[in-house]
Amino acid sequence: MSEHIAQLPNRQPALRVMPMPADANQYGDIFGGWIMSQVDIAGATMAMRRARGRVATVSVNSFVFNQPVSVGDVVSFFAEVVETGRTSVKVSVEVYAQRNPTQPITVKVTQATLTYVAINQQGTKRELPSGEQ
Repeated sequence: MSEHIAQLPNRQPALRVMPMPADANQYGDIFGGWIMSQVDIAGATMAMRRARGRVATVSVNSFVFNQPVSVGDVVSFFAEVVETGRTSVKVSVEVYAQRNPTQPITVKVTQATLTYVAINQQGTKRELPSGEQ
């Protein structure tokens, strides 16, 4: 895979982390499952804000790995609500890696869309509050 240089979006990330050696396979690439879990955390923060409370992940609508992530990359997750229903919130997450500290570059490594449902304290679906947040 060739690296396509990108720029970080001009907004605050929902999450920013640096993967560690324990998150990598024997070749130094970060496990896809680790990236997926971080995407879910980043997406859930936006869904919880819109739902004004607890949410549960109900589906991963799409998930594309464009580039590998390596130990030492600074990985930024940018999430935004793209659709809401009566009880559900669909969130798009874009993931960028900043690498090569001596000659920094930024690449888009992953993009995903997930759907969350608002739930109450008993874990039962509930309606979203009216209005945007």
